[in-house]
Amino acid sequence: MPKIGMEPVRRKALVDAALRVIGDQGTLAVTMSDIARTAGVSAALAHHYFGSKEQLLIATIRSLLGQLRRDAVAALRAAKTPREKVSAMIRVSFRADQFAPETVAAWLAFYSEAQRSEDVRRLLVVYARRLRSNLLASLKALCPADDAERIAEGAAAMIDGLYIRQSLKSAPISIEASISLTEDYVNAHLRMGGGDGGNCPSP
Repeated sequence: MPKIGMEPVRRKALVDAALRVIGDQGTLAVTMSDIARTAGVSAALAHHYFGSKEQLLIATIRSLLGQLRRDAVAALRAAKTPREKVSAMIRVSFRADQFAPETVAAWLAFYSEAQRSEDVRRLLVVYARRLRSNLLASLKALCPADDAERIAEGAAAMIDGLYIRQSLKSAPISIEASISLTEDYVNAHLRMGGGDGGNCPSP
């Protein structure tokens, strides 16, 4: 029988183990036994807490998204101006822990699974909408709504694209380079729209 009070600890250990195993293997075709072994518990206990591998995988994605959300909330609270808030969201998206090789591999595996699993797809759509919404809320204070929509879409696409480039081990882009490229994109489009491009002067 599971020990009373250990469930939260065991569940977190299993979620962390799932992330490691998926990242190491680069696929969701892992077994509950593999994950349980990495977490140091039995497969039976893993099934007791999550019911199935699919539910454990969903919990793992929720854990990643939850951490991103907490980081975003903290960064936005610390930012003073709308432009600083845009930069905060960009930096949060490229945090060092998100760039760990196993985390990058796990995200790619989840995106692949989204083509087959409606539950996984729904969670990733929530992530995409949240990123766009956070960018858009601040950009609307810097430029007209139509321009803000376009810049938010472009910046979000750059963030996702640059993140995926991390899987190309032969041509990785550093965290700071990824941030700079995205900031350059936002500044350029803010200048074209007459917005506040930070240190860049408006025309």
